Amino acid sequence: MAWYLYLLECRDGSIYTGITVDVAARYAAHAEGRGGRYTRSHPPLRLLTVVEYPDRSTATKAEYRMKLLTAADKREFVRQRPLI
Repeated sequence: MAWYLYLLECRDGSIYTGITVDVAARYAAHAEGRGGRYTRSHPPLRLLTVVEYPDRSTATKAEYRMKLLTAADKREFVRQRPLI
């Protein structure tokens, strides 16, 4: 089963990073205030990008590496991988 790393831009300009098997459902949960704790106080504005991984382990490792990046580095990553 494929897993997805996704980046959201929040209304305050911050970037949220997460993983899921269903990006649309997870985004809807964030938008409705049922997502992660962070997005309850920083509601999502838009989905920036999605990257597919073959399994949860690989996606989790990618999420960890992404969370180590600065906001500027995350924006550069998104610039290079726009959401289509």
